[in-house]
Amino acid sequence: MATSDRLLDAGADIWDAQKRHPFVTELADGTLDEDAFLTWVRQDYRYLLDYARVFAIAGARARDEETMTRLFDIAHTTLAEELDLHRTFAAEYGLSRGALESVDKAPTCVAYTNFLLRTAYEGTLPEIAAAIYPCGQGYLDIADHMADLAPMADHRYTPFIEKYTSDEFREVVDWLRAFVDQCGDRHPDQYPAMEAAFRTSARLEYRFWEMAYRQEEWGLSAARS
Repeated sequence: MATSDRLLDAGADIWDAQKRHPFVTELADGTLDEDAFLTWVRQDYRYLLDYARVFAIAGARARDEETMTRLFDIAHTTLAEELDLHRTFAAEYGLSRGALESVDKAPTCVAYTNFLLRTAYEGTLPEIAAAIYPCGQGYLDIADHMADLAPMADHRYTPFIEKYTSDEFREVVDWLRAFVDQCGDRHPDQYPAMEAAFRTSARLEYRFWEMAYRQEEWGLSAARS
């Protein structure tokens, strides 16, 4: 069995939980609260800045030219295209690019980006591949699920579903899957570490939906007693 399939089997319970999450089901039918969606836009914008950094770090650590080139390309595409989608979403609600860039990360976003960056700096290339895989494959699978749930008529969140079910996004995920498989084939002894990294990222993907849906904050008062 390919390494990517083994990882997906290992995370099947988390995938099922994501598909049942109310953020996912309510976005699919267009009833998701605007504040929850805006929380996702703000936090995912900050997340993607670090996600792009992880791809750039991985590219610098790769040893073959083709892998380096593709990892750097994905970092660039994330910054140039996926973040632009978030800026478009934000503009529809009166949020500027500057407002997005000044957002404080919520606790879950901090935990997720810190985990990815630590893996990028301290982990092996197979661990990095496994850690970034749940975001790409997860968004494709969840968006496909949303498309199945969505009514025939368009609604305000249809562009989200269309972005993450697009041919362009599928092509990126196909490459990520191949990258994970290549790492698994070359370093079979590292599978346990890959699975651990994969499951941590997958759990944090679930928590990211929950963070947005609950509009997570730090819960600290500025006042001193």
